[in-house]
Parts: sequence; C-alpha cells; structure tokens
Amino acid sequence: MTAQPLFTVRSVSKFYGNRIGCEDISFDLWPGEVLAVVGESGSGKTTLLNCLSTRLLPTSGVVSYRMRDGTSRDLYRMSEAERRFLMRTDWGFVHQNPADGLRMTVSAGANVGERLMALGDRHYGQIRATATDWLGRVEIAGDRVDDQPRAFSGGMRQRLQIARNLVTGPRLMFMDEPTGGLDVSVQARLLDLLRGLVQDMGLAAIVVTHDLAVARLLSHRMIVMKEGRVVETGLTDRVLDDPQAPYTQLLVSSILQV
Repeated sequence: MTAQPLFTVRSVSKFYGNRIGCEDISFDLWPGEVLAVVGESGSGKTTLLNCLSTRLLPTSGVVSYRMRDGTSRDLYRMSEAERRFLMRTDWGFVHQNPADGLRMTVSAGANVGERLMALGDRHYGQIRATATDWLGRVEIAGDRVDDQPRAFSGGMRQRLQIARNLVTGPRLMFMDEPTGGLDVSVQARLLDLLRGLVQDMGLAAIVVTHDLAVARLLSHRMIVMKEGRVVETGLTDRVLDDPQAPYTQLLVSSILQV
C-alpha cells in the first residue's frame, strides 16, 4: 500500500484587501514529520498556521487531512462541528501564550481531563488518573493536579498546555512560537521535552517560529517565508547549513553574528 500524506496543502492564500497575509503556499506533511515555518515578524507564518488549522478562512486554496479511516477530507468543506471535534481530539494547538490554550480558572487536572471528556470518557477516577499521569509526563508533580494554572510559572503553564493537547493521542500538532517569551534555560528544557514527546508518539507537527535554533532542534523540514511567500524550502539541516535564497542567508548570518 502506497504511503499517503497526512496533511496536504495546495495553493493556500489569504488576502486582507490588497495586503498579502500569505500567498500560494503548497506542501505535503507526512505522518511523524515535523515541519518548521520560519521568518521574521510579519512574514505571514502565523497567518498561514491559522489558515491550516482552520482558525482563519483562506481566500483561496485547499487543505486536506487524512482521517483515521483513511479517507481524505477537505477541511474547509467540513462542518464547523466536525472541525471543532478534530481540534479537540485528533489535533492539538500549542499557543505562544499558554493562557490562550488553557482554562485559567479550573484545575490542572480539569484542563487535561476536558479533552478526554470530548472523546466520551465519563469515569471521574479514570480521568483524574490519566490527567495525573500526563502531568508527570510533562514534568509537573502529581500533587499539583488540583492547582489552577494561575499558580504555575510560565514554563509550567506551557507544559500543562502540552499535556492538555497530547492526552487524546492526536496525530497532528500545530505550534505557534511554543518557546516564545520563556527564559533561555526554560526554553531548553521545554524543547527537550517536546522533542521527546513528538518522537515517542510519532506526531506530525507544524511549528511556527522565528528562532532557527528551535527549528533545527524540532523539525525535519523547513519553509522560509518572507512577505507572505515561500522563498526557500528543504530539509532543515540543508537549509540552515547551505541556504540558497538571499533572505535565508541573511537570516542565518544574523544568528551567527549574535
């Protein structure tokens, strides 16, 4: 049986009047592959991510997702309810600001358990046990299960957001600057955790970042964007070690000069 992409993007564009958000983006994402989308602020990478995750309706283009039954579905032809179900079960979305991806007024355990309830779990004891187990997997002590996220540090909130997303065993993760705003030491710990979880679970992921070190550590392949368009794409190590586009060369050299 021929392997098929998990996620297929064809000619996706988003315009705001005459302004380009992103234009004519196409790629395939395979099961277990991590794709980094990099570029400076304003390059269109977050607009693209929001279009791919159906948070934003593109002006044109097609995005297809291969469901667990093997059928390929056009995301924009799905009902709103079908898309919401995907987001709660088969996909995850890690926000740069974890408060955007958590319910700040309920416990850590409830934040994780909500995703399980979306799949039909109703046994309180089992939900709590699974939530506690996942807190441990993201290096949060089990005795914090009843604490609210507002009592956590920024790094702990981000790890809690990751646990909330991964508890249902999704196949695809969207990450928007997952280490942005964290101290360097906290970033390193979080990146090690993310890399291990992605590998262990065989997750496919699309990671938006301006940090080329994050892209190198997490991704297999990279797309470089400038002013809404792709200027270079390829295997991550190849793009970073031998950039071809002048813009990519400038990005890489600016990092080396720091």
